[in-house]
Amino acid sequence: MSKTKKGKQFFTVSRVFFLLIVIPLLLTSFLIANGIFQLGDTSKKGAAAVLDQKAQEEIMMRTVAVAENVASFLQECEKDTLVATILPANAETYREFILKNKQGLWIKKDGKIVKSSEPLYVEMALVDKAGKEIVKIADGEIVPESKLVNVSDPGNTTYKSEDYFVKTKMLDKGNVYVSHITGWYVNRADFEKGKRFEGIVRLATPLFDKQGFAGLVTLALDVRQLAKFTDNIIPTEAGYVFEADSSTGNYAYMVDDKGFVISHPDDYHIAGLYRDGTSVPPLTDETLESMTKKGEEVLNLSLLGFMDPALPEVAKDAVAGHSGDKVYKFGNHTKFVAYAPIPFYSTTYPKPAGFGWIGMGLDVDKFNEMALATSQKIEKEASAWMKTIILIIVFAIIILFLISALLSKGINRSIEAEVPEGAKPHYYDDED
Repeated sequence: MSKTKKGKQFFTVSRVFFLLIVIPLLLTSFLIANGIFQLGDTSKKGAAAVLDQKAQEEIMMRTVAVAENVASFLQECEKDTLVATILPANAETYREFILKNKQGLWIKKDGKIVKSSEPLYVEMALVDKAGKEIVKIADGEIVPESKLVNVSDPGNTTYKSEDYFVKTKMLDKGNVYVSHITGWYVNRADFEKGKRFEGIVRLATPLFDKQGFAGLVTLALDVRQLAKFTDNIIPTEAGYVFEADSSTGNYAYMVDDKGFVISHPDDYHIAGLYRDGTSVPPLTDETLESMTKKGEEVLNLSLLGFMDPALPEVAKDAVAGHSGDKVYKFGNHTKFVAYAPIPFYSTTYPKPAGFGWIGMGLDVDKFNEMALATSQKIEKEASAWMKTIILIIVFAIIILFLISALLSKGINRSIEAEVPEGAKPHYYDDED
């Protein structure tokens, strides 16, 4: 076989093999690259989207849902208080009741964030008609008789100021007293060191015998079990977080019927008590400078017109029992807030305000800045993937070309080996 014929056969075989491999490879690569481009473009558009009407409606719906969930939770706590009245009145039964009533909480343990099943109630007690504690469980342990106190004196209560005994004594059978949030105040310095607000919602119901009022049963709801409804969510995201970041302007919070913040990403804004049982005053126009210097920044939204004129308007509408949302300008920033009343009512929390309300706030400008940064990151990553794919294709083509050349050379050798030496091909001429 002549060198020319061999060369032609070599290149023919090489080309056929090369095209059979490279064409599918190029098509596959094109589809993958196009898919990455489309995914990146879609993600970028989604990330860069402004807070449109649909997004506002979704946040509003979520606010209402959270408010209703809080109300249902508090109603279940009321039922637990009534169930406690029919339990055998002894320490072991009460302790078992506390330990069995648990729900999940996100907590930090050994430097890690874990979901732990924690008791709903940090205290449970049986009190006689004079106010003397007969049985008491605190933090899952039975309180010794020597440490039982008379709670008719608010100074003897856990937070030195609780008046639940006298208020529960005035209730009819089957009614439940529900207190406002009560706990020691956490200032800004302590919060930044890692301390978090700890407190309770006190629930109590009266007991009666033939002579009339015979005492009461009380439970102390761990405030963390209430705060989790807002602490672990971000208005624009479907998932859950351990703690929201207030600096983003994108977070949820809870406000009571008096306008005090009772759940917030920054715990130094939550209403609390000094160690003597007196209340830490809220920020006002007159006290802003002095209180801020001390790191004591309790917020009452009804009093914050000097900081943000829209907040008292929202608070007023919410305690009137209305849901709504508001978009407004403040400090060169566009703000959005959705709010919904918590439909839980009792003698302490009458209609229309009820327990208070849920707010979900968003700094639209910050949200758009973050969305833009995310879209740019997506674009950069998509570009990097495209470059990587192109390099892979180039190297793959080179390698495949070399492989096809080697294979075709091998095929030619096999063909030559099969053709007898001296054999000549017969050519036909059409003109003959």
